[in-house]
Amino acid sequence: MPLLTLSSLARAACVGLMMALTAPAFAQVNDGRSVGDASTGQAIELTARPALVLAGSAEWEDGFAKLNKAFADLRTALDRANLKPSGRPLAVFIDTDDQGFKFQAMIPLEAAPAATPSFPASIKLGETPTGKTMKFEHRSAYDDIDSTYEAITAYLDEKGIEAKPMFVEQYLNDVTSADDTSLQVDIYVFVK
Repeated sequence: MPLLTLSSLARAACVGLMMALTAPAFAQVNDGRSVGDASTGQAIELTARPALVLAGSAEWEDGFAKLNKAFADLRTALDRANLKPSGRPLAVFIDTDDQGFKFQAMIPLEAAPAATPSFPASIKLGETPTGKTMKFEHRSAYDDIDSTYEAITAYLDEKGIEAKPMFVEQYLNDVTSADDTSLQVDIYVFVK
């Protein structure tokens, strides 16, 4: 498997989506670092949680629109099935290259339903990712997220940490534009 590179991180960062539901999907720990500190990572072991999942792919140019539609479709399915969300939306980037990326849009659920509701063919019940990660924070405009990914890459290189080719962006608040400096994104880089 190829290593996660600055190029793939930065490209994926350009298509993240700022949509939100309720509480964070992953536990948030206040460890005394300054808000938005992307120069250091925090080791986090993620555990699986039930989620609605919509897999897709996009070219870089239409990535934002495809992720936006995926989250809208998930929200519609969530409402129709009368399921309760339990966390913020996630974009799981599972493969990136020069042309585009493959993703899984997810909305964590309060609990897995006892009976499987009827969903459109593209939407499945699944689980949020699980495993060892390094958590980084981006607390600024989405237009500036490339600098966060550059800091992440530098940190991983400096510490000799090998990343797996999968990472998650968790959107902690809603913003309406890419230049809104109130944006809060937690980035989970899966490590070997």
